[in-house]
Amino acid sequence: MGMRRRGRELALQMLYQHEMAGNDVETIVKAFEELQQAPPLTQEFAARLARGTIEKQVEIDARLTEQADNWRLDRMAAVDRNILRLAMYELLFAPDTPPAVVIDEAVEIAKRFGSERSSQFVNGVLDGFLHRGASPV
Repeated sequence: MGMRRRGRELALQMLYQHEMAGNDVETIVKAFEELQQAPPLTQEFAARLARGTIEKQVEIDARLTEQADNWRLDRMAAVDRNILRLAMYELLFAPDTPPAVVIDEAVEIAKRFGSERSSQFVNGVLDGFLHRGASPV
């Protein structure tokens, strides 16, 4: 597994912990043992993604709400919701990664951490966002 994939997975776990436990991101970063055991570049990438996603969550959630027809954010599975937030952060605010790569990574992470249908759902929402001609916030 590549450094960036591992970083995204760790960021997802931090986002999930933030949502479920309400801990602030810095507390999570410092206490997350799996993150501390990762190589330094992976740690840095994961922490940057988690911090950025949480910082931009209001804007990201607004964009997701527009895109996910018939799906309120609070009705989505927590894992799916956080995978989408993470991918939307990269699509909107981290243009160094090509959109096709962001979507592929999100789908693969959904296959690993989500339910049987998560990858299809994540792919549909993100693909629809890109094809709507969405532009950064």
